[in-house]
Formats: sequence, structure tokens, C-alpha cells
Amino acid sequence: MHSSQFDRDTAVTLRAPGVYDTALSADWTIFGVVNGGYLLALLGRGLGEALPHPHPFTVSAHYLAPSLPGPAEIRTETVRAGRTLSTGQASLYQRDEDGAEVERIRVVATYGDLDALSDDVRTSAKPPAIPPYENCFGPSDAPAPLPGSAEIARLLDIKLDPETIGWAVGAPSGKGEVRGWFGLADGREPCPLSLLLTVDALPPTAFDLGLSGWTPTVELTTHIRCRPAPGPLRVSITTRNLAGGFLEEDAEVWDSADRLVAQSRQLARAPKSR
Repeated sequence: MHSSQFDRDTAVTLRAPGVYDTALSADWTIFGVVNGGYLLALLGRGLGEALPHPHPFTVSAHYLAPSLPGPAEIRTETVRAGRTLSTGQASLYQRDEDGAEVERIRVVATYGDLDALSDDVRTSAKPPAIPPYENCFGPSDAPAPLPGSAEIARLLDIKLDPETIGWAVGAPSGKGEVRGWFGLADGREPCPLSLLLTVDALPPTAFDLGLSGWTPTVELTTHIRCRPAPGPLRVSITTRNLAGGFLEEDAEVWDSADRLVAQSRQLARAPKSR
């Protein structure tokens, strides 16, 4: 039933009304900690099961503590169920070494039906200018393993714009930009749920600012704008302000039909190394 690892690893099992059992896979880790986009998709799956509408429209997550591979529980609550939109919240819990329950992430989200949206589009946004896929570079093209990418990189098909990958060879541009092509390595086509992973799957812009190390997300809000067309996605992430040890990341995701399918902004803690 679940042919893609993404689907298998975001599967949830209903245990009680609004309560789901799941397991966080070690394959989605960066620096040993579970990736925030994967966690967002996992809670998005749980909310999609609990709410009457099928697709995430806006999802806001607060990351309260690092999530680790292993068993987890998702508890959902329906806040409001309307005719066209429904809103709910969900929290993911794990046990610490002493067996105490720890809330790792809390989400508030509004769901609707993307297929029922109008075709009216008025936009000044343009897809990012990224060279063709074959002229971009992935982890296997780097002279040395990219920082923290060993596990999750195997599941992703990412090819980065050469203009934004100087940090991989010790020459970051300092602009705080990362652009590239994105897909799942097993060929699974994008969907509204997988877009929650996409917005947080590229290397952090902190690398392009000359920093290295884990860049933990504090808060991440994602807007899903339409159902993505089949084919590779183009992702652009920028940071304009790093101050006080924190930075923002603004992401745009474009599909093969040149439509803006997802947007996000997150606040993250900057790596301490320089």
C-alpha cells in the first residue's frame, strides 16, 4: 500500500479518537536529529486523518524540543469544522530516557480542498532562475560529504544551483541564498503533504552565510497554495537578517507547470560555529 518510503515513514495508526501511534525514522535525520520538514509532514498526515477536509492550507509549527528516532504519539484536536475549511491542532510526544513524556512539536493548521479552489491567479511572483537539472550539483558531486547530510540525503533527489553552493567548497557567498531542484529519490511524485517536507529539506541558508552545524527550527509556517503538478520542484530559500543568534528563512516552491505551490517562513537558531 505504501510504495514510497515517505509514505511508509509518515504513516500513522489510530489508537483512540484523535490519537495516533507512529515511529520517527532515523533515515530522516540531520546531525542525528529528525528533520523538521519530515516532522511537519508526519503531523500533517495525522491532522489529515482527523479533520474533515483533505489538504493542508496553512500549517504553523512550534518546535519545542529536538525529536529523536523512535516511537511517538500524535494527539489531535478539531478546533473548528466549517463547510470549506477546518482547523485543528496536533502535538507529537515521545518518552525521554527516564520514561517521562515530552512534547516535541505543536502544530495549528487549517485544512481545505485544493481541488475546489478557483483558477483565478494574479501574481507578480516568478519562478527562481535555476540552471537545468543536469547543470546543478547534488551531495554525490561534492568533494567531501556535505555537513549533516548523510542520512536524509539518501532519500532526496536534490540538485543545487552552482551559484548557491560555494559553501560546499569553503567559499560561501554571504548572500544567504540556496536554490535547487527537489524530488524524492524513489521517484514519488509531489503532493500537498510532501510539500510540507520540501520547504525544509534543502541545506540551510546559514551555510551560505559561512556558518556550519545544526540550524534548529524554532517556528515554521507553511502555506500550500495548490496541488503540485507531477515532476521535479524548484525551491528557493533566502535569509535577509541574522541577528541575535537567530535567522529567518523564506522558501518558495514551484512546480513543473511554473506555479507557486508552497511558501514558508521559519525562524531558526543560527549555528554557533563560524
